[in-house]
Amino acid sequence: MSRLTLVLLFLLEYPILQESAKVLTVCLIGGSHYMLMDEISHTFYKSGHEVRMLLQMGNPVIRGLDYVGRPNSYQIISWSASEMYIKEYNAWFLEQQKEFLRGRDDFNIFLNFMGHLAYQCDLILSDSDLIDGLRNESFDLAILDAFNPCSFLLAHFLGLRYVAFYPGTLNGLPSIGLPSPFSYVPVFNSQLSDHMGFWGRVKNVVWGLLSPVAERLVHAQFKHVGERHFSTPPFLPHLYGQAELWAFNTDFSLEFPQPLMPYTVCVGGLLSKPAVPVSQELEDFISGYGEEGFVVVTLGSMLSSVPLEPILQEMNAGFAAVPYGVIWRYHPLRWPPHLQPAPNVKLVEWLPQNDLLGHSKARLLVTHGGQNSLLQAVYHGVPVLGVPLFGDQFDNLVRVEAKGLGLVLKPTELQREVISSTMKRLIEDRRFKASAMGLSRIHQSQPLTPGAHLVRWVEHILHSGGGSHLRPRSLQQPWYQRWLLDVGIFLGLVLISVMWLGVSILRSIRHIPKLKIN
Repeated sequence: MSRLTLVLLFLLEYPILQESAKVLTVCLIGGSHYMLMDEISHTFYKSGHEVRMLLQMGNPVIRGLDYVGRPNSYQIISWSASEMYIKEYNAWFLEQQKEFLRGRDDFNIFLNFMGHLAYQCDLILSDSDLIDGLRNESFDLAILDAFNPCSFLLAHFLGLRYVAFYPGTLNGLPSIGLPSPFSYVPVFNSQLSDHMGFWGRVKNVVWGLLSPVAERLVHAQFKHVGERHFSTPPFLPHLYGQAELWAFNTDFSLEFPQPLMPYTVCVGGLLSKPAVPVSQELEDFISGYGEEGFVVVTLGSMLSSVPLEPILQEMNAGFAAVPYGVIWRYHPLRWPPHLQPAPNVKLVEWLPQNDLLGHSKARLLVTHGGQNSLLQAVYHGVPVLGVPLFGDQFDNLVRVEAKGLGLVLKPTELQREVISSTMKRLIEDRRFKASAMGLSRIHQSQPLTPGAHLVRWVEHILHSGGGSHLRPRSLQQPWYQRWLLDVGIFLGLVLISVMWLGVSILRSIRHIPKLKIN
C-alpha cells in the first residue's frame, strides 16, 4: 500500500509525461519584461521542452551583453533596429523617465511609447530573413509578452498558436472579456480599490466607459502595421480572443478577488525564490547596522540611473536621517560627483533584490511599484514604501495600501522629512510587518509554484490540441451582443410599443359616446 500511495502522490504532483514541444517565447521589451520571459523560457526548458526566445536588443533596458540568456538553457534569436534609431529612441526614453520622476505621467506619453513599439513591429515583420528563419523552426506554440500588441501580430504572421502572458494585474489595458462588475472590480488606471463608495463607483463606471476608447487609440498606433503586412488587417481584440490561454503575473495575496474565466490563470511570483546568501561585500555592509537592519531602494530597471539631481538630493538627505543601512540601486558612475552619498547609503549598479529581501535584516523595500518587486516583497514578508511613476504602478500600489502592506508617496512628495518619517513609521509600526507576513503565508501556501502552474496549463493546451474548450462564446461576440445592448433595445421598443398601445386604447375608450337611457 505504501508504494501505491507514493505512486499516486507522484502522479498528483507531476503532470503526465508527454513529448517535448518546440516553444517560441517572444520578448520585444527589456527590463522586468525580459526578466519574466527569461524565467518562463528557462522553466519550460527545465521541464523538457525545446525553447527559443526572440529577443529584441538595443532598447533602453536591453543593452549589449547585459542580457545574454542562461548557459545550458534555452537559445536566443536576437534582433535589433538600426543604431541611428536606437540612439534616437533611447534619448526620447530618457526624457520620459525624467518626466515620470517629476510626477508627469499622462496618456499621451503612453501613446507615443506604443507608437515606437509599432514602428519597431513594422521593422520586425519587414525582416524577411528573421521571419523565414522563424517559420523554418516549425514551432508548436508561442508564449507572448501580451503587453506589446506586436507579439500578437507576429504570432499571427507566423501562423502560430500562442499563449498570452500579461506581466501585470487582471485589470490591465487589453480587453479580453473577463467579467468585471463595476461595483467592485476597479478599472485599469482608476486608482481605486475593491471597496468603493458611491463616488468611487461613479468614477469606476466613467473610467469603464472610457477604457474602450483608450484601447482603440492604442490599437490605432498599430493600424499601419496591419495594413502593410496582412492582406486582411487583423483586429487586435480578435487576436487577443484567439489566445489559447491567458496567464497573468498576479496572485490573490495581492490582487483583489474577482471573477475569472477558464482561459485565465494567475502565476504571479515567477521571480520570487527562497533567498541565497548575498555577496560578502553586501553582507559586511549589512552587518554594520546590527539589529536596525537595512532598506532596499530600487526604482526599477528603467529608472535606476536618471540624473534628476533635486530628487536625488532629497532622497539622499531623507536616507541620511534614518538609522538603517540603505542599499540603493543607482549606477555609481552616474551619481552627481559633487553630491556626497549619505554615510549609511551604499550605491550599487545592480542588486540581488530577491536575496536581499529574503535576508533576515531586511526591513523595508522602497520601490516604484513594479509588479515583480511587490510580489517579491509579499513572498518574503517585507513592508513597502511605494513611489509610483508611470503605467500600472499607481494601481499596483493601491493594492499595497489596501492590503496593509505599505504606504505610498507621490514623486512630488519626495521631501527629506517626509521620506525619513514615512520610512520610520513603516518599520516601527509592527502592523505593516504583520500584514506583510500574513500575505506571505497566503502567497507561499499555493499547491504549485508559479512556474510549475504555468507549465501544467500550457502542457494541457498542447496535450488537448488547443484551448478552444476554455474560451466562451463571448470572445467572438460583438460588444453590443456581449453587453446585451441589442436585447435591451428590443425590450425597450417592445415596452414602448405596449405603453403606446395602452395609451391609444385608453384614448379610444374616452372618446366612445355614452348611451342615453330614456
